[in-house]
Amino acid sequence: MKGKTFLQVTGILMIIGGAISLIASLALGGLTTVLAIMGGEVDGLGALIALAAIAVVLSIIGSVVELVAGIIGVKNCGKPEKAGVCLGWGIAVIVISVISNILTIAGGSDFSVLSLILGLVLPVLYVVGAALNKKSADNA
Repeated sequence: MKGKTFLQVTGILMIIGGAISLIASLALGGLTTVLAIMGGEVDGLGALIALAAIAVVLSIIGSVVELVAGIIGVKNCGKPEKAGVCLGWGIAVIVISVISNILTIAGGSDFSVLSLILGLVLPVLYVVGAALNKKSADNA
């Protein structure tokens, strides 16, 4: 199977990245909660807290999807019949990465080609590994 190593290595890296991101997201969620409790009476802070809460929820969802994709990739890297499932999870991570970049731009930040490319490298390699596994399953 040509894609086994691709899928295994990228899956491990996605597990690590997803876990770190989930921890950071939960910490940011705690900070947002503290701000909401302490600064609820400050004018204009309510909208900022609401935006931060939305960002935290989206970040947690993205982290969990990346973590699950990584786990599924590592678990199924030697099973070409499961390549379609891995492919779907990899595409989900790519979609979330693109949405994240769009929301960053919508939030007023400048578009960064480097950020987009870096955010897509790992999921694209994951999808390549899944596609190679799928191809080997189709040829068998």
